[in-house]
Amino acid sequence: MSKLRVGLLFGGRSGEHEVSIISARAIANALSAKANSQKYEIVPFYIQKNGVWQGGETAQQVLKSGVATENPAITPNLWQFPAETAEIDLWFPILHGPNGEDGTIQGLLTLIQVPFVGSGVLGSATGMDKIAMKTAFAQAGLPQVKYKAITRAQIWSNPCIFPKLCDEIEATLGYPCFVKPANLGSSVGIAKVRSRQELEAALDNAATYDRRIIVEAGVVAREVECAVLGNDNPKASVIGEITFDSDFYDYETKYTEGKADLLIPAPLPETVVQQIQEMALQAFAAVDGAGLARVDFFYVEATGEILINEINTLPGFTSTSMYPQLWANTGISFTELVDQLIQLAIERHTNSKLEDSVK
Repeated sequence: MSKLRVGLLFGGRSGEHEVSIISARAIANALSAKANSQKYEIVPFYIQKNGVWQGGETAQQVLKSGVATENPAITPNLWQFPAETAEIDLWFPILHGPNGEDGTIQGLLTLIQVPFVGSGVLGSATGMDKIAMKTAFAQAGLPQVKYKAITRAQIWSNPCIFPKLCDEIEATLGYPCFVKPANLGSSVGIAKVRSRQELEAALDNAATYDRRIIVEAGVVAREVECAVLGNDNPKASVIGEITFDSDFYDYETKYTEGKADLLIPAPLPETVVQQIQEMALQAFAAVDGAGLARVDFFYVEATGEILINEINTLPGFTSTSMYPQLWANTGISFTELVDQLIQLAIERHTNSKLEDSVK
């Protein structure tokens, strides 16, 4: 029986390039494990920070060393992919952030009609854009913190509008509040603000990252997360909690060893656990998720209120990331998890072909 050739796609044109490499190495180890090695053949593809696709020895070396590389002499060309791409049976994209989990690469993989792990174009794009995501959550009746969506033009184009905008944010959301670019991951460009001066600076900074910005009201709450696995009949994992001493869960806290602790399972009442799991599945359906997702929540212990924060349709997949750890504590090992995700990708692709034949 021939092995399934899995195209492991990593790197990418985002600030989470290095995290993607670490995730890819963990997945490659899982595919090489005894339980999977007879079923799958790994074919790595590394996307440089400038967008050039590298296969062969270059991709193998980056995967082996874990160190990003780039050949600036090669310029990106959409139609010049490594020859090995034509031989792939299934794609496993592990590209975090813009140009990786926002529907762009998913659109390309959909066009070439080869199965791939994770959500499709709609689920990926909706899950990546915080404004679209919150709109979908609101439509599904999921409770959230108060927020305001604004654009770069409102911040930069008219000096008369800016003070009024800040007045409105102060009146509706108050302080502290969080200013976030709508389409970046890993807390890049996010700021917690407590005054008009900090608000103005944070809005100006966020506008350099994205033309769409969201401002959210602050809340005193515990930060808890739930992993989802499946397609049309997904299941939810145990709940994990993130604890940290920094002001908020920023990029440095996320990716610096010792800055944050993960409590799995989270010490929560069973009724709260069940409610979070149900809400995670509702959120997954609201954005049309597929394969995998991590859903983040605020638990306001003083009132018992549960507020959905966001969904990540392609979460970190390092051996210490929350998503695989949640499933390990639910009874699915890292190696088995990778195998299940591949099988879910095949299932989804098969169902899509059936739908196309009916049309």
